Amino acid sequence: MVKLIKQGVYYSEGKLVKESQAFKTEEKKQAAIKNTMAYSILKAHNAGDDENYKIRFDAIASHDITYVGIIQTAKASGLESFPIPYTLTNCHNSLCAVGGTINEDDHVFGLSAAKKYGGDYVPAHLAVIHQYVRECAAKCGAMILGSDSHTRYGALGTLAVGEGGPELVKQLLKQTYDVKRPEVIAVQLKGKLRKGVGPQDVALALVKATFPSGFVKNKILEFIGPGIAGLSMDYRIGIDVMTTETTCLSSIWETDEKTQEYFRDHGREDAYKKLSPQEPAYYDGAVTIDLTKIEPMIALPFHPSNAYTIREFLERPEELLKEVEEKGRKILGSDNFTLTNKIKDGKVYVDQGVIAGCAGGGYENIAESAEILRGKSIGTGAFTLSIYPASQPVYKCLTENGYTSVLMETGAAIKTAFCGPCFGAGDTPATGALSIRHTTRNFENREGSKPAQGQLSAVALMDARSIAATAANGGVLTSALDYEYKNRVKKYKFDGKIYENRVYRGAGNPQKDAELVYGPNIADWPEQIALGKHLLMKVVSVLKDPVTTTDELIPSGETSSYRSNPYKLSEFALSRKDPEYVQRAKSVREEEKTRRESGALPESVLKELGGLEVKEGTIYGSVVVSNKPGDGSAREQAASCQRVLGGIANICKEYATKRYFSNLVNWGMIPFTCEKPDFSVGDYLYVEDIAEAISRGETRFVAKVISKDKERSVVLETAPLTKDETEILLAGCLINYNKKKNQ
Repeated sequence: MVKLIKQGVYYSEGKLVKESQAFKTEEKKQAAIKNTMAYSILKAHNAGDDENYKIRFDAIASHDITYVGIIQTAKASGLESFPIPYTLTNCHNSLCAVGGTINEDDHVFGLSAAKKYGGDYVPAHLAVIHQYVRECAAKCGAMILGSDSHTRYGALGTLAVGEGGPELVKQLLKQTYDVKRPEVIAVQLKGKLRKGVGPQDVALALVKATFPSGFVKNKILEFIGPGIAGLSMDYRIGIDVMTTETTCLSSIWETDEKTQEYFRDHGREDAYKKLSPQEPAYYDGAVTIDLTKIEPMIALPFHPSNAYTIREFLERPEELLKEVEEKGRKILGSDNFTLTNKIKDGKVYVDQGVIAGCAGGGYENIAESAEILRGKSIGTGAFTLSIYPASQPVYKCLTENGYTSVLMETGAAIKTAFCGPCFGAGDTPATGALSIRHTTRNFENREGSKPAQGQLSAVALMDARSIAATAANGGVLTSALDYEYKNRVKKYKFDGKIYENRVYRGAGNPQKDAELVYGPNIADWPEQIALGKHLLMKVVSVLKDPVTTTDELIPSGETSSYRSNPYKLSEFALSRKDPEYVQRAKSVREEEKTRRESGALPESVLKELGGLEVKEGTIYGSVVVSNKPGDGSAREQAASCQRVLGGIANICKEYATKRYFSNLVNWGMIPFTCEKPDFSVGDYLYVEDIAEAISRGETRFVAKVISKDKERSVVLETAPLTKDETEILLAGCLINYNKKKNQ
């Protein structure tokens, strides 16, 4: 089904040949490296050298839980107008359901910013961010940066990257996105999918095969091969958007007549260009996927990689659900989590189905689901089905082609474009319920869970087709491969008038006299101080899970409403993982404030340090220790909340994603790694001459550790930093760095 080739390969005449069997010279290899699609696109956007890329993007995009902070940061750094097209969408806090007026205040601010600085503004309920960018902004050969981890438009020939807000700030300030030349992995598709198998099934098989080993981490996936031709654009897009869950950096696909037709149907045929690798092309590894062998999949809680074919799952549901139960009980710290009770008479019953967002809300997913459900009923029991078309044009065509009526007659609820079910702001399942969803993620602490309060959502990922088959079968988990239906759907027709009549399009036309409109919750970023000559850190949280997601560092859901107010949002940091963290961090922040005001650390701190000599010029802050933090969302607040609370660094074995590493650096937090981060809450670490060492480009530092009056030494390291990253850390954060540059 999915095979990995963990060595270099050459691609020519439709075949992959392992490097060990190719007998190519080094000169030919270097030439072949430049024959990938990814290389040619990156080269066209690179202002650096061939190993150290400095990328300038063609456009950027944000949604309503990121754009306020981005614009506030850029404004504090001297922003006068948006230098490239910037799309502001409203698809996360669309419901304006939490916090009184503050969500709509953010929307009003966003429109005022689009007018003042010259951007495009998409009002709530019109489209989820990625669907709008696909329809209106993606171009073959272009690069787009988004402040959302699922920024993926590779199926449309666009190399797109999801990053934290500060990276978008850099683009707004005409700076660059700096990255070492990423490795490129070929994803060769062959064969043809069977009826009942959808894009999510392919995606989950890919995630299962690649995520556990980190095979494609921070690399670019390049989709090639004859199997592409048999996939519709909706299928390609549905697979592509899920590549984020492999932890790859980006993705790109070969383009063809179907791609051209997509752009033509959306009134943008000039955005099309034929893309394919030159031959021979060299790849740093490969994934081969036989589409013929792909089966409907289910990713059990609590990760998209915890995936099985539905057939495999139904052969041993008790065993697999018991494994999930054990993990859920560990998360909750109690036995109050049960899923094996979903098995009745050998069948597995689910309570909720959701088809939504940038992954599930496409036209073909919903239309084919309607064909499966035609003439059926989802029943009057506990099972519910919610469907969110990804944009109003998709919704309109579904309605005109009769699919909305078909679905409504079954008892399904059809709702507007909204990302909420994906991150815990909509359709949170009941305690003890099992939800199946065609969305992007099913992490613990994500879809509305509050483990500290005894609440834990159980979400499994599936393709829309099998969700519909399950709904048609009264909530009994069913593979669409085993369900009889007609899969011919009516052709999609895009109606751009919806956007013409409602979207504010001000790109390239700033109104500098326009005023920004602030609601009472919108606050400036608090001032951060520069890195001191020496560094004293206190461990305020130790996370021992193998991987720590951004949802655990700063929860999603209702907290997203406070992302325009750094202080209020910081109160939620690690709240579902370590409820005592915030108070511990605040205490360190107050102790550092005392040091700055009086010139000396409080006596209580000095007493705990024992005989350690704390030299003049020492800065003091808190540090979070973990194993592998940063998987998941691109949200900068996973780092900035720690910084607001006085954080100065992270220590871990490795970072799950480049975007979290970048977020730490941009907020002035040193991204340390340690081979054995065996620290305890309350430990102190002291690093002398840290600023000078970082400025010299050193990556290895010796720290003294004071733990319960005992002293030892450990080695802390950082990955090599660029010149700009070094200066950002020394300045204390990106805002300080830019202020210094503008003086």
